[in-house]
Amino acid sequence: MLTRSRVSLFAVSGALALTLAACGGPAASPSPSPSDPAASAAPSSTAAQSATPTPTPTPTSTIKPQASLDAITVTGNPGSAPTVKVKAPYAVDQTRSKVLKAGNGPTVPANGTVDVQYFGVNGRTGQHFNSTWRDNKGQPTTFPLDKVVAGFKKGLEGKKVGDRVLIAMPGADGYDEAGGQPQIGIKVGDTLIFVVDIVGTQLTGPVGAAVPPKAGLPTVADKDGKPVITVPKTAAPTSSVAQPLINGSINRKLAADDSISVHYRSASWKTGKQLEDHYAQPDTGQLAATIPCWKNGLVGKNVGSRVLLVCTPKDSFPEGSNNPQIDKGDSVVYVVDILYASKSPLQ
Repeated sequence: MLTRSRVSLFAVSGALALTLAACGGPAASPSPSPSDPAASAAPSSTAAQSATPTPTPTPTSTIKPQASLDAITVTGNPGSAPTVKVKAPYAVDQTRSKVLKAGNGPTVPANGTVDVQYFGVNGRTGQHFNSTWRDNKGQPTTFPLDKVVAGFKKGLEGKKVGDRVLIAMPGADGYDEAGGQPQIGIKVGDTLIFVVDIVGTQLTGPVGAAVPPKAGLPTVADKDGKPVITVPKTAAPTSSVAQPLINGSINRKLAADDSISVHYRSASWKTGKQLEDHYAQPDTGQLAATIPCWKNGLVGKNVGSRVLLVCTPKDSFPEGSNNPQIDKGDSVVYVVDILYASKSPLQ
């Protein structure tokens, strides 16, 4: 995770070691040790060229806050760095945002994870201070909205994938709490301006077309938005099964080295009883850290998919498990909703 000392958008420092293994998901061993995610590629903290520089900076306290974004002009198309002009010195009265060009993808949920490209300008000076197009070599950056400065979160929640969004935020919703960012010329009270392209976001549930399952497998019914698993009173399959129940409509296939965010429930084939329920909040971690049945059954599936996994003991818990309680020799049934995938570790 990026920290304040590296001049990121993140409002807090430190990494959250939340993995499928650490959160109680189907790790390769029943009691794994959590591992800290590696730091993702970060925007540079070096100051940059000016978008519309002001020769003599004006003290922030003397700038009259505006109740609109009319002083800001943005040109350029989503997918490439914008040109931003601001009638500096500029300050905004509260965080304000507008969609410059609308997308038609999924809606960004509250506190969801997003993939974005962004371009930042200081409203007081008109100087460009940070952007993924320059500092991240044109690659989107990934972060959860509950870990960014308040103005960024306010400006992106409820927007859609594909949107290009203009956000202006007062210092109170930006870097004031951190004492500004003097190394790139941002003082306490400075209004921050961002142009953001939303490239991807975490889903809240499966999205796509239903797939009729093969006969003889456990059945899955929805109740209050959650899957209910009914296991047949027959012998479990001798080989693990990965049966799509919904083919995800998001054109992003899971790769073996992805970090993923999922909802899932599991049940014992032997007893039919539920073992785990991870629908209150998504479970997040590296696919490579999960049991073989997950690694083999989820690779290649689209984000948005719901997948039924029937996992033999060999591909799940050969010796059983105490947490969750699984007898040796029992097969485990999972229903997995794939909400998100990224090459970067998820925080």
